[in-house]
Amino acid sequence: MKALTLGPAGTYSHRAATAVADEVAFTESVTAIVQAVAAGEYDRGVVPVENSIEGSVTESLDAFAEHDVAVVKELITPIRHALLAQGPKFELIASHAQALAQCRDYLDAEYPDADLEAVASTARGVERAREDSSVAAIGHPENATNGTDLDVLATDIQDQSSNATRFLVVAPESERSEGGGKTSLIVYPNVDYPGLLLEMLEPFADRDINMTRVESRPSGERLGDYVFHIDISAGLYEERTQEALAEIDDIAEDGWVRRLGSYDTEHVVE
Repeated sequence: MKALTLGPAGTYSHRAATAVADEVAFTESVTAIVQAVAAGEYDRGVVPVENSIEGSVTESLDAFAEHDVAVVKELITPIRHALLAQGPKFELIASHAQALAQCRDYLDAEYPDADLEAVASTARGVERAREDSSVAAIGHPENATNGTDLDVLATDIQDQSSNATRFLVVAPESERSEGGGKTSLIVYPNVDYPGLLLEMLEPFADRDINMTRVESRPSGERLGDYVFHIDISAGLYEERTQEALAEIDDIAEDGWVRRLGSYDTEHVVE
C-alpha cells in the first residue's frame, strides 16, 4: 500500500505514515494530499489535523470540506522536539510554523536573539541546517543520526511534555466505513439564525453521544457563513448515530452533511 504525506523524509507525518503503508511518497501541501487521494492516485493519505498545544491544522479541515475522501483511521503520535545544528553557534532557527510555536517558551528563554523562519516541514528545516552552519532546526532527534553533520543540542524542548499530534488517514470515498469507535462529519447548514449551533448539538447530547471536537471554518461563500467540523465518539453503524444524523440532515436541508466515515484510533509510540 502506498501513502502520500507531508515531506521530505523525516517529518512527523512521515513517521506516522509508516504505521499504515509500506511505501511513502511526499508532497509539501496538505491540500495536495487530500486531492490526490480523492482522485485515486494514492491508496492512503496521512494528514495532521490537531496538535495538543497549537490546536487544529486548518488547511486539513478546509481540504476535507473541498474534496470527497473517507477517513479510515486516526493516528496519535507523541511529538519530541529537539534542537539540531552543526554547532552551538547559529543565527536562525528554521522549522514548521507549528513546531516553532510548540517550542515558543524554550526559544524565548534560551535563544531570544535568534531569528525564526517558518518552512514547509520540520524535515525541510533540518535540510536547511545541514546545508548552512548558521541555521539550526527543530525536529525529531533521530534526524541528527544516520551519518549527518548535525548535533542534538537539546531534547524535549516542546513547551508541554504531553505534546502530541493527531493524524487522520484518508482513503478514496468508496472505502468509507460505518464501523469504528469514532466518526468525523462536516456540516454546512447554509443558514444562520439564533440557536442554530444549539440545535446542531442537541441531537447528539440527547443520545449520550460525546462530541470530541466541534470547530467552525469559513465556507468561502460569504462573510459570516460557516462549515462545521464535528467528531463524535460513536460509529455510523449505531442506531443512535443514525437518529442524530437524521436530525442534522433536516437542519442542513438547504446545505449538506458529509459523513467522512467511522474509524478506530492507533497510538504510534516512538
